Amino acid sequence: MIHYLPILILFIVAVGFAVTNIGLSAILGRRKPTAEKLSPYECGINPVGSARERFSVKFYLIAMLFVIFDIEVVFLYPWAVAFKSLSLFGFIEMLIFLGILLICYFYIWKRGGLEWD
Repeated sequence: MIHYLPILILFIVAVGFAVTNIGLSAILGRRKPTAEKLSPYECGINPVGSARERFSVKFYLIAMLFVIFDIEVVFLYPWAVAFKSLSLFGFIEMLIFLGILLICYFYIWKRGGLEWD
C-alpha cells in the first residue's frame, strides 16, 4: 500500500485545489445578475422552443461511433509504440481488432447510421 501513497497525495492535492478555487470564486467573485446574464445562451441565437425536446436516435448512434473510434485510437497508440516487441502475434491481433471494427463500420454504413437527415 505504501506504493499508492504518491497517488493518494496527488488526488488530495487535486481535490483541494479544485475545492479551494470554487470556494474562492464564490466568496470573492462579483455578482451582478442582469436579465441578459441570466438568459440561456445558445450559439448567440435566441432560444426557440423547449429545452426538453427529444433527440433523434441517430444523434446517439453518431455519439457511440465517435466513442468507438476514440477507443480504437486508445488501443492503436500503445500498440504502435510496442510494435517491435509484440512481433507477429501482436500484428495479427491488431488485424483482427481492426477487422471487427471495419465490419461494424460497414454494418452501420449500410444501415444508414452515417446519414444525417
